[in-house]
Amino acid sequence: MEEGNIKDLSDYRLEKALKNLEVAESLLDDGYFDFAANRAYYAAFDAMRAVNAIDGFDSSKHSGVIAHFNQNYVKTGKFKPETSAIIKKASNLREKSDYEDFYSTTEEDAKEAFDIVKGFVEEVKEFLNGNQTES
Repeated sequence: MEEGNIKDLSDYRLEKALKNLEVAESLLDDGYFDFAANRAYYAAFDAMRAVNAIDGFDSSKHSGVIAHFNQNYVKTGKFKPETSAIIKKASNLREKSDYEDFYSTTEEDAKEAFDIVKGFVEEVKEFLNGNQTES
């Protein structure tokens, strides 16, 4: 893939992450906490995919996207070690709210997921802006 295409793909995925954050916030404001948790997770997921695009990497499995990001960006110190816990927390909450019968995400949990993911997406945005100016 050409470098311009990589940047375009990364930018596209970051924009998708930002839109998921907007939707998550709207759902949170409207009291749809399960759905807000889902969109918050997908904001984090798309943000990871935006970073992974730099390497030309993608996976059809969420675990693959997360593993690549953790291995190449968290373990190497490009992102804080706490980033892995943020991703895991958002992922676990989404899985519970999406798949567990009779589970309802609390407002507190949904807000926490939104807040931590919002911070992560901002870090990704700063990372990508710095990375793309170096190229």
